Amino acid sequence: MAGAMCRDIFEKKLIDYGSSWRLMRPESLTDQIYIKAARIRSLETKGEHRVEEGVIPEWIGIVNYGVIALIQLEKGWADTADLSVDEALALYDRHLKSAFSLMLDKNHDYDEAWRKMRVSSFTDIILQKLWRTKQIEDNKGATLISEGLDANYKDMINYAAFALIKLAVKK
Repeated sequence: MAGAMCRDIFEKKLIDYGSSWRLMRPESLTDQIYIKAARIRSLETKGEHRVEEGVIPEWIGIVNYGVIALIQLEKGWADTADLSVDEALALYDRHLKSAFSLMLDKNHDYDEAWRKMRVSSFTDIILQKLWRTKQIEDNKGATLISEGLDANYKDMINYAAFALIKLAVKK
């Protein structure tokens, strides 16, 4: 459900804008995800919003920018919007499937602990993963013992999907 909703938004924006996101360097995508997570945390803390969009579009944005970041890590960034709609959707589907496959494996090992977590914890975990990602980017991708950029993006995608699932259940 969450994956289909995110893909639908991605596809519609892809048709509207093309693959203009191909021009974004990974660091810019990390910052874009940060903007989304920071707004969610702000809304959770303040309990009110002045812009009509609630948090659902922000969670969807985290999923979609996370997938875009995985694509950019694979292909490198470009100077033009160089992917057709079909090529971009095929890459999106492959990377989302990979992230969700990791989710299923972790769900097995962690016995679906996320179901007992608060949505605000997902926000905080994503913000923590963003700071880790920024540190790895500042270190030019080098780590001594930690997982790489792709693992952090996949975790962000999955925590955002958990939030979307939990928020859909509340309605």
